Amino acid sequence: MTLNDIPALNAGLNALATVLITAGFICIKTGRKIAHRACMLAAGAVSAVFLVGYIGHKILKGMAAGAGEAVHTQFGGEGAIRAVYFVMLISHILLAISIAYLVPKTFALALQGDFERHRTWARVVFPIWYYVSITGVLVYFFLYQWWPATP
Repeated sequence: MTLNDIPALNAGLNALATVLITAGFICIKTGRKIAHRACMLAAGAVSAVFLVGYIGHKILKGMAAGAGEAVHTQFGGEGAIRAVYFVMLISHILLAISIAYLVPKTFALALQGDFERHRTWARVVFPIWYYVSITGVLVYFFLYQWWPATP
C-alpha cells in the first residue's frame, strides 16, 4: 500500500459506514433494537477508522511534501461543477466537524440507557451523519475519479 491508496481506502470506509447507517436506520424502524445497536456501533467504529486514516493521510502527505507545500488535493473541474464541488465540500467539512461531537454524544445517550434523549438527538444527528458519509464518498470521486487535477 502506498500513500496514494489511502484516499480510496477512506472512501471505501465512508461507503461502508453509509451502508451500516442505512441498515441501522432500517433496523430501528422495524423494531430490531439489538441489530440497530450492532449496526450503529459498527458504523461508529468504521467512521473512527476512517478518521484515523484521513488524518494519517494528511500527516503523511505533509511529511512527503516538505515544508511550505500544500497537502490538500486540487480539484480539476471547471465551470459550474467547480461551484457544485466547493459548496458540497464546505458543507461536508462543517458538518463533519459537528458530527465529531454529535455522534459520540448520541451514542453515549444510548449506552447510558437514556433512550428518550437518544431518540431526540438521533433524529437530528442521523441525517447529518448520513450526509457527511455520502458526501465523503462523493468528494473522493470528484477529486480522484471524475475531475482529477492535471499536474
